[in-house]
Amino acid sequence: MPDIVDDEGEIMPIIADGEDMEMDDSQVPDELPVLSLRNNVLFPGVVLPISIGRSKSIKLIRDAYEGERVVGTVAQINPEIEDPRFSDLHKIGTVGYIIKLLEMPDGSTTAIIQGKKRIELIEAVKENPYLTARVIVRAEQKIKEDTREFDAIVSSLKDLSLKIIKLNPGIAQEASFAIKNIENKSYLINFICSNTEIKVKDKQRLLEANSLRDRGIMLLENLVQEIQLLELKNELQSKVKTDLDQQQREFMLLQQMKTIQNELGDNPQEKEIEEFREKAKDKKWTEEVQEAFDKELDKLQRLNPAAAEYSVQVNYLQTLVDLPWGEFTRDNLDLEHARNVLDEDHYGLEEVKERILEHLAVIKLKGNLKSPILCLYGPPGVGKTSLGKSIARALGRQYVRMSLGGLHDEAEIRGHRKTYIGAMPGRVIQNIKKAGSSNPVFILDEVDKVGKDFRGDPASALLEVLDPEQNNAFHDNFLELEYDLSNVMFIATANTLSTVSPALRDRMELIEINGYLLEEKIEIARRHLLPKQLDNHGVSKDQFRLKRSVLTGLIDNYTRESGVRELEKRLSKLIRSTARDIAYGKEPDTSPDYEKITSILGPPKYNREQYSGNDQAGVVTGLAWTAAGGEILFVETSLSRGTGKLTLTGNLGDVMKESAIIALEYLKSHAGLLDLPEIFSENWNVHLHVPEGAIPKDGPSAGITMATSIASAFTQRKVKRNIAMTGEITLRGKVLPVGGIKEKILAARRAGLKEIILSSENRKDVASIKEVYLKGLKFTYVDTIMDVLNLSLLKQKVANPKKIV
Repeated sequence: MPDIVDDEGEIMPIIADGEDMEMDDSQVPDELPVLSLRNNVLFPGVVLPISIGRSKSIKLIRDAYEGERVVGTVAQINPEIEDPRFSDLHKIGTVGYIIKLLEMPDGSTTAIIQGKKRIELIEAVKENPYLTARVIVRAEQKIKEDTREFDAIVSSLKDLSLKIIKLNPGIAQEASFAIKNIENKSYLINFICSNTEIKVKDKQRLLEANSLRDRGIMLLENLVQEIQLLELKNELQSKVKTDLDQQQREFMLLQQMKTIQNELGDNPQEKEIEEFREKAKDKKWTEEVQEAFDKELDKLQRLNPAAAEYSVQVNYLQTLVDLPWGEFTRDNLDLEHARNVLDEDHYGLEEVKERILEHLAVIKLKGNLKSPILCLYGPPGVGKTSLGKSIARALGRQYVRMSLGGLHDEAEIRGHRKTYIGAMPGRVIQNIKKAGSSNPVFILDEVDKVGKDFRGDPASALLEVLDPEQNNAFHDNFLELEYDLSNVMFIATANTLSTVSPALRDRMELIEINGYLLEEKIEIARRHLLPKQLDNHGVSKDQFRLKRSVLTGLIDNYTRESGVRELEKRLSKLIRSTARDIAYGKEPDTSPDYEKITSILGPPKYNREQYSGNDQAGVVTGLAWTAAGGEILFVETSLSRGTGKLTLTGNLGDVMKESAIIALEYLKSHAGLLDLPEIFSENWNVHLHVPEGAIPKDGPSAGITMATSIASAFTQRKVKRNIAMTGEITLRGKVLPVGGIKEKILAARRAGLKEIILSSENRKDVASIKEVYLKGLKFTYVDTIMDVLNLSLLKQKVANPKKIV
């Protein structure tokens, strides 16, 4: 029997043998003092050290030790109860014999108790000074210990216990020695029950089992579960240990590198952190930003430089210190200087220039003003983008440009969250960082070409950027801090406002920039384009010049645009030809005539949009708006014998086709007003064509042109000379207003037309246009289709008229 020796040299057994366990039922008193156990269960035969802490328990154990040394030990149902009553205890317990009472160095008392027999509590006898209860012995069912089943149970228990000792580093390996040397099978089961790491309630269930066989099977289940848990735990610990070993190895290597670098006086991580601190000293940021910077810098110091997050953290801090927090360039408030700069770079564009000068004037008077948010819209090549540079130069501000064409991802505006590897701030913040000041002139180019798909709606993200009431606290996802954009002068550019969302339009001050007249293009070419291209190609002013007449021919026959971009390309080609002659040592033609430029550029690319006369019935001149400016178009109607079929050609859109149908139906219903027979259209097929069929055409503005063309074809009356028209029609014969009036007027002037018919409601549009654009044109305003026909159709018929019946 294994024993231990106490401090006084007395031998105390760990577990009893068969003889020590035997206690007759007559030796168990009917009434026993009951020692309640909080977190353990005493099994028959097992020696258990029990720490005594409660005053009642101390008195009980001392009284019993001085007497028969016999007590009843029972586990509490709820271990949290400090002073358990009879009802708070389990009913099955064990008779315990007090082997030894020890006074511990910390003042506590420990009793070494050996379990003898199972007992059942019947009723409480008294509660004071400690609980005493009437008990009866609960004998265990006798089984034959030499049966094969019981032997197998015991053998399995022993094997599993040894395996648990091996797997659990918290159990001393000497415990396996005790298990191997216990020969009594009954006591072996109780010993394992007592020492296995299972819950108290499970141990209590084992104690309450009346048969050792049942107890052994129940114990097997618990041991198997414990082994599975230990194996899983060890497997996880092994994996973690492997990872930790690798991390520890990397950490040790890094520490060694750090030590070497410190010895050499070159630690890049500390050097980088120190650089951040130095840069932060000069920053004019808020307390909130300072707090965020300090927090993120502390985090960087704790990070391993080899970690993926390290580069993200460095990038974030670098962005913080590079941004111009509270740094502004000083505006040049000299209005005369600003005017000269704007005039020097751009010809015309008076409305934009006046708006900038007004802004400067208010700043000069008041001292500060929120920057305006302008939107310059108009056809390509009229100088919208380049105007931004001139404004920046006039104000003395930095200039940045952000192209929005084809932008689909909202993160391009607001940035990515810095939790992602490779995260970056949005392009707004990036450009502010690039500018180096918080009040640059910021061009948002092609705002009408922003896309929208599953990645978000960048146009909606721009709402915050372009709202003067919100952009003083712009939130970038990468920064996670508010940045003040209220001092930035945003200038958006667009070719058309039709694709710009209403909410975005509402936040901007809209300024229209129209196409240029021929005279304006000539001045722009002489003042800006020619000097620029001469400088680009290394040719002096004395080596190349163009007469005004030649320049006029170049613009008329080689360009067709509202702006001057194509004109600049043609000038560039002419100057390159001169540069080649100079490079070959030839004498250049310093003032080429029209024939010379024709030999260089080839035959004229465009025939000037000219009025084609009124000799044929059914041919009428209309006016159209395109993204490149205004154009004239011809509507032709031809009649052939048939059944009243209407054919439309010329690559027309649905709206334009509907206008043709409305025009024909109106004429059918008002045939009498035109002196036509009521069934005039039933015997004739109508073919309406708009030339240049390769170009798609749509819109309602050709309505009155189509109606006039069809009416001219059926009446065979001539159309008034040098007249053009534009307007939408209805079935009631009303003429409705249309847009793009200025561009259409310029197209009419280029074509040499003299009179334009418009809806009466377009009168206000013409009134807002400068007189220089209206020179040489007569405007006639109408309300109905009949007004149009009375004005445009002459009484005179064409030569060889068809007879319409």
